Amino acid sequence: MGLIKKFAVIATAIGTVIATGPAFAVDKISAVHAFPPFLVYTQSFLSMVDEINKRGEGVVEIEVRGGPEAIGMFQQPAAVRDGVVDMVHTPGSFYGKNVPEIDAMVASRVTPMEARANGGAALMDKAHQKRFNVKHLGWVDGGVQFHIYMKDEPKFNDDGILDLTGVKLRDNPIYHAFFEALNATTASMPATEVYAALEKGVVDSAAWTSIGLMQLKWDQFLKYRVDPQFYNTDLGVIMNLDSWNNLSPESQKIIQDVIIEWETKSFDAREKDRIADAEELQNRGVTFVEHSPEAGAAYVKLAEDAAWDRMKGRMEDDQDTYNQLRKLYGAE
Repeated sequence: MGLIKKFAVIATAIGTVIATGPAFAVDKISAVHAFPPFLVYTQSFLSMVDEINKRGEGVVEIEVRGGPEAIGMFQQPAAVRDGVVDMVHTPGSFYGKNVPEIDAMVASRVTPMEARANGGAALMDKAHQKRFNVKHLGWVDGGVQFHIYMKDEPKFNDDGILDLTGVKLRDNPIYHAFFEALNATTASMPATEVYAALEKGVVDSAAWTSIGLMQLKWDQFLKYRVDPQFYNTDLGVIMNLDSWNNLSPESQKIIQDVIIEWETKSFDAREKDRIADAEELQNRGVTFVEHSPEAGAAYVKLAEDAAWDRMKGRMEDDQDTYNQLRKLYGAE
């Protein structure tokens, strides 16, 4: 056999081995989201998943199994911790008793991008891995804050601060401590149950972010918005730590790169939504009620102090980390 023919035979053999050899398996990830699919926050998450799947074609794929109809929103974090599903997009406050460090995001005075740059995000991830067997991949849809929305005109105490005595307020783990300080009568329930509760008079007030109220249709009942805004959304993407460690380095990089980009992209998008929603709420007859500048500052401080005090009390085992987070997330 001539030399050229020998090379041809060898090349053919190599090609056959490559063609018939085992294909590399695609990393498969299951995911759920806390809120219904029509909400802007869920839409943002689903768009992020689409981007990960696009960049990760042939490498990694996220399969979204649904929202609170698949697993209850308050049960989702534990499901990820325990490996029932791999990933969830959820407010950190839903598992704040397990990872008290999350309150640093709630009371934060820095953006997700600033927390990423100054080491706050890395410390937050470390706390999640240590306490909850999950990796905290990113703080998305940041920059959005909360208001209290009311059916009846709000009342104020002698110091000019909102007084919720006698008000039946829908509660949520993120702001329970603050509502107690305002003398509210609270009822904890998922966001999906609030419309019916407002309709039946079970509650006559609710806190929600500056965007999304109309998507939930709560504006049909709540005609007053109390300013100023307080707290931050603490929406994050967390993943079971064992599932994360089992991914290929390439899959990990694709996921982490997209989520870090989403911290900025979603922050900018939500700011536009905030402006548009404020205008439309007023067009629909919702009245914005302002505190005075002095009372407003005291109102916001009351909220922040409630979050930091709760966090400090829950972190008796690690006051050094508490102090680091307080510094990195800009409370001092």
